[in-house]
Amino acid sequence: MRMPPLVQTYLMPEVSAVKFAIKTTLAMMIALYLALWFNLDRPYWALISAAFLQIRPMSGMVIEKGICQISGTLIGATAGIIIMALFAQARVPALITLTLWIMLCTYVGSLWRNNYTYGCLMAAVTAMLIVVISNGSTPGGIFDIAVARLSELGLGAICATLVSSLLWPSRVGKHLSDQADTVINEAFENAALRLEASDDIPAMQKALRGSLGPLTVLETDSQAARFEGPEGPGRIRATHVLTRRTLRFLANLQALHQMLHDHADKLDPRSIEIARRVAQGFREAEHVKGVPKARQELQDLRHLVHESDEEGMAPLDRRARLGLRESIGHAMVMLDAREAIASPGTHKLRSASLAWHRDHLAAGINAIRSGLVFGTLATFWILTAWNSAMVAMLLGTLFSSFFASRDNPVAITMMFYKGMLAAIPSAFLFGHVLLSQAHGFPMLAMLFGTPLFLGLLGATNPATMGYCLAFTIFNILLTMPGNNMDFSFDSFANRAVAVIIGLTCVAMGFRLLPGLGTRLRRRRLINAISRDIRHLRRRSIRDAETRFSGHMADRILQLAQHDDMLPEDQRHLFILGLTGLDLGTATLRLRDRLDDAPHPLIRRAHRQLLRALASGFEESANGRQPQGIREAGQRLDEAIAAHGNVPADRRVLLEGLVERLELALERLGRIMAERPGIKPAAQASEPATS
Repeated sequence: MRMPPLVQTYLMPEVSAVKFAIKTTLAMMIALYLALWFNLDRPYWALISAAFLQIRPMSGMVIEKGICQISGTLIGATAGIIIMALFAQARVPALITLTLWIMLCTYVGSLWRNNYTYGCLMAAVTAMLIVVISNGSTPGGIFDIAVARLSELGLGAICATLVSSLLWPSRVGKHLSDQADTVINEAFENAALRLEASDDIPAMQKALRGSLGPLTVLETDSQAARFEGPEGPGRIRATHVLTRRTLRFLANLQALHQMLHDHADKLDPRSIEIARRVAQGFREAEHVKGVPKARQELQDLRHLVHESDEEGMAPLDRRARLGLRESIGHAMVMLDAREAIASPGTHKLRSASLAWHRDHLAAGINAIRSGLVFGTLATFWILTAWNSAMVAMLLGTLFSSFFASRDNPVAITMMFYKGMLAAIPSAFLFGHVLLSQAHGFPMLAMLFGTPLFLGLLGATNPATMGYCLAFTIFNILLTMPGNNMDFSFDSFANRAVAVIIGLTCVAMGFRLLPGLGTRLRRRRLINAISRDIRHLRRRSIRDAETRFSGHMADRILQLAQHDDMLPEDQRHLFILGLTGLDLGTATLRLRDRLDDAPHPLIRRAHRQLLRALASGFEESANGRQPQGIREAGQRLDEAIAAHGNVPADRRVLLEGLVERLELALERLGRIMAERPGIKPAAQASEPATS
């Protein structure tokens, strides 16, 4: 019988979890000792700062987050000082301006996917603390409060960075290598299933998500490698190469699976047999140990496909054989990128960073929610004149922004709520009853550090992280250790009530304004993909690929997560995303070969084909059959035959590519027309996001 995650975490903790808890508790205790020694006003902020920085304890990640934290704190302190300079004697205008600032920070943070989001969060929280605490203070007092907040947060960041670097250091490079292994193994499993023309859609989706999820994490986290010595930039470039090639690889596999599964009657049986042998080769490459052996497996597959080419094959057969060779080539580059991530000196790879999908409407909703939560709590503070309401305002600002960028903020908020409720008796026992009898810092550290250590031990397990991280943070906020602590029950009860009110407002905010609905999100993602495909012909090839690859990695992962929430017979968005990725990759390939065609008639026919493909995707995504693709392909073929010096086999490949894309879009149109909520006759009108 399998034990519950919480029980397993504490009865059989992993070594890495124990090390993490020891490191983070030690960093927090050092920060607390120094904050008490320097007689800082609110030492508990140094504790919270150290805890947040150690959530992902890789050395480069801690340094990057520390820089973002200090930068965000500086920006927030500046904003808070400016607000108070303008409205020092006008509390309501100051709070209105502060609300707008918090909304701006939440909006900008929602558009990013890395530690810059944390910097935006700290900019909002720091400004809030300065404005609320400085109410009625003199200009000199406002500046002192800003300096105090910077000192407390900066002290926590420094302690977390030093402990992370010196005690059981964990490096981003190792983390990136592990993620790259997962990306490649899952991608190869997906390749084997698709080339076998499998009917097991859940297994293919699982393998694809298993590759795309770590790929997104890999691309986001790779930026922290720059803080781990001169090899960092090489790892970053290798990560970009792996991301690009993996997406091309997945797009090829989607196209090949459609041909092998839906149009096997149009293919030579030998092509199907070769695809199955390649599938077995990918499965063997996945299980061999080491990159050199896996690369040798793929090299043998490439020779197998190349030797099987024959003259006079049908265009679709030629396209299938070329697709197999291209997939193997992408897989070999993926292995090179994996080797370069682990050992940057062995390979010199070059690639620009990717652009991520940014939904400005979703960011705007997050900003409005944060403004409403803070505005409600600020109004409550003004009407009641309750000092502890500041704690509720702090939590409203912190968590309404922090949870907004998570996949399921309502569930996470409820996990934190339960962790907060568990922290109330713990903080009362350890932080008030026992701590009131303690003398000296060693006794304080032993008593107060016990619940922190227990909370951090459970925070390493994804299944219990929300509960345990909340347990740790709320133990700090309910105790508020300092040189002049108030151990009265009234003080503790006020803080407990304020914490409950603050987190309740956050939970209500996410329930009343949950974000984009599923249908609206679907329409916006469809139109965003359509818009990017149309724009592929308007930018340089390099810039177009950079934007398209990053956007599609993010969108396909969102579409996969959305499909998981639907019944099995309604899952279709994943197919839509893969078809869009396939079409975009084919568009870039056509541009690479025909953008510089010597004759204007070829270039014009080429542009007409690209427009027909972009329009075809939009029609198919809305449940209609694509029009004009085959005709545009024939015009391009005729223009090349009349005015271009192109070998016949290249023209056959072009014909096969156009036929394959038309079949893919026709299939997508049929699938979308059968799904609920799709109106085939309607024209898309929702503006796309970029």
